[in-house]
Amino acid sequence: MGMPAPTQTPASDLRAGRDYPPSYADLRAWFPDDAACLDYLEWLRWPNGFVCPRCETPGHWRMGDGRFWCASCQRRVSVTSGTIFHRTRIPLMVWFAAAWHVTSAKNGVSAKTLHRLLGFGSYQTAWAMLHRFRAAMVRPGRDPLTGEVEVNEIFIGGVRPGKRGRGAEGKTLVAVAVELLRPKGFGRCRLRIIPDTRAPTLRAFLLDYVSPGAVIVTDGLSSYPEAIGDDYLHKPYVVARSGDPAHVALPGVHRVASLLKRWLLGTHQGAVEADHLQAYLDEFAFRFNRRKAEFRGLLFRRILEQAVQVKPIAYRVLVMAPAPKLTKPLPPINHQAHTSSFAGASLVHPWREHNR
Repeated sequence: MGMPAPTQTPASDLRAGRDYPPSYADLRAWFPDDAACLDYLEWLRWPNGFVCPRCETPGHWRMGDGRFWCASCQRRVSVTSGTIFHRTRIPLMVWFAAAWHVTSAKNGVSAKTLHRLLGFGSYQTAWAMLHRFRAAMVRPGRDPLTGEVEVNEIFIGGVRPGKRGRGAEGKTLVAVAVELLRPKGFGRCRLRIIPDTRAPTLRAFLLDYVSPGAVIVTDGLSSYPEAIGDDYLHKPYVVARSGDPAHVALPGVHRVASLLKRWLLGTHQGAVEADHLQAYLDEFAFRFNRRKAEFRGLLFRRILEQAVQVKPIAYRVLVMAPAPKLTKPLPPINHQAHTSSFAGASLVHPWREHNR
């Protein structure tokens, strides 16, 4: 039995200082201990009260250790079970501090920077934490792109000798879709690694990310008419025939591609492996689609809101391509105690006071 994808509270209904902390100082005041963090996650996961994730019934008792006992299936459920925080030994205060750094910095943070900021025992801890947050940046049931949508493919990878363009080797092919706003500007974007530019591949990308009836703007690639079919209106732009540069013919895709490559080089120093590139594409889309957010604290709330809906991800799963014959164990996550300065006196929970 699957629970329907949760709907997010519109940003217009959320208030800084009530539903999310407006600054890092407020973050530290709101969440001085793990108990406050746990209560906030409970409020985000079950805003209308506990619902068993297995049998979807609300009847329950709260146990002495803070877990819930489902009255129907007799299951014991903790607030963090079945989320990216499942069985974590890292204090929730540290998770919250990391979430703030990830969302408050316009271009995000690298694992090395997060490792330095929060004093983790190992680089792998920061790396795994960031990848779990990236998984939470893809909201289940998110709305597809609408209106006029520009679609094209780009290559991600360093400069290599040989053939250029769609026949290039040793690089990763990425499909990009960007909403065009009139009279000017761009809306949301979607990015996904694709194996080739054949019509079935491009059609699957369109059906997953673009609402039927939208106007699809493309170049003259022969695969697009079949990929678009009768589900969309097609507006092809043959770059070679027009005489215009590609960035003039398809400005949205080229703007996104330029910003993406600059972000990968700037924030991550280009050190992104192909096996993990999709996670970085999801993070870039999360940031690009929320680039006009007035309060960074709202992004902090959003990522935690989605984090309690994402299934746990084991460290070994995150390591996409371990050596076939592993002679020594993977670098362990060092769970040494964190600085005691994270702890403080517990205060009133503003998110609870509003609902009383």
